[in-house]
Amino acid sequence: MNQLKCTDCDKQFSLNEKLWRCRCGGILDIEFEPDFPLDKIKQRKKNMWRYREAIPIAKGADIISFDEGFTPLLKVNFDERSVLIKQDHIFPTGSFKDRGASVLVSKIKELGINNVVEDSSGNAGCAIAAYCAHAGISCEIFVPESTPPGKLTQIELYGAKLTKVPGSREETARAVIRVIEEAQRYYASHSWNPFFFHGTKTFAYEVCEQLNWEVPDYVVLPVGNGTLVLGAYIGFSELFNADIIEKLPKIIGVQAKNCAPLYKAYQEKLEIVPKIEAMGTISEGIAIAEPIRGKQILKAIKKSNGEIIAVEDHEIVEALSKMCRQGFYIEPTAAATIAGLNKYLIRVNPDELVVSVFTGHGMKTTEKMKKIMDSN
Repeated sequence: MNQLKCTDCDKQFSLNEKLWRCRCGGILDIEFEPDFPLDKIKQRKKNMWRYREAIPIAKGADIISFDEGFTPLLKVNFDERSVLIKQDHIFPTGSFKDRGASVLVSKIKELGINNVVEDSSGNAGCAIAAYCAHAGISCEIFVPESTPPGKLTQIELYGAKLTKVPGSREETARAVIRVIEEAQRYYASHSWNPFFFHGTKTFAYEVCEQLNWEVPDYVVLPVGNGTLVLGAYIGFSELFNADIIEKLPKIIGVQAKNCAPLYKAYQEKLEIVPKIEAMGTISEGIAIAEPIRGKQILKAIKKSNGEIIAVEDHEIVEALSKMCRQGFYIEPTAAATIAGLNKYLIRVNPDELVVSVFTGHGMKTTEKMKKIMDSN
């Protein structure tokens, strides 16, 4: 049961294979049966590794961790109602991507790999760079030239080699693939590599444990490459299959309207994500015109009886301002989720439980945020 499996050709591989995609070029998933010894879990330190038996890392000595996880689930006011918001912006590198980086870099260490590459719009690159530094693994991070300066500095100070690529986020991804194919390097990708999602799934575990193993009615999350949406879907599904929770929450994915291929696919009832003409958005973290796992994202949303919504940039700016004025210094991409949440709440009954998330800290994009606020 514990294996890698190609979503295209169904070929199976050991979890110890140094693969990030199938040899046929297909996307790999992990087939893994987690265990949830609740009595043991509640006695452990409050971090994401308290769910040790549910994470596919064989050797405890190879775990790379900053004691991340178990972030607060705080009540935040939205006009006349309140919502529980997971504070994932206070992770060690300032974003929820630390969840995936901790598991993926632990696996990289377990496999004995000493050099990796990753591409990112910022936060995932920061997370991989930090955890590789902690593990003593060298890495090169490819980013679009337009990446906020604070994130570029963060990546470089962790000791990673930084390569800036002219053009779009998609051009950055293509540049990395060329390097990997030429130099045969391991791809520590937060969208291709399945181990990353088995870190982000701990979001679901924590939410349910913090609710005394109950499940929310709705979970509102950002969606670009699907790192958190797919991770959360995996996590909630595993808890459901283990008979710990009685249902799946409806997962509501939020996209920026200027770059919303998944929203277009959902609206048009498509199974494949269509080509779009992307425009610029202040929420660069979810501005993904060609999501690698787009088909999986749409399927997960559908299976949860959720949906995908889109928000305009002016709605994101308004949400950013409102959250900052409540004392939450979040980045614009995190504010896009809150804009979607604010938009969706009018359709939710007052007695239903809604959970959302702050995904990234504003300290990472202060210069950009000042420009946004000065122009509005």
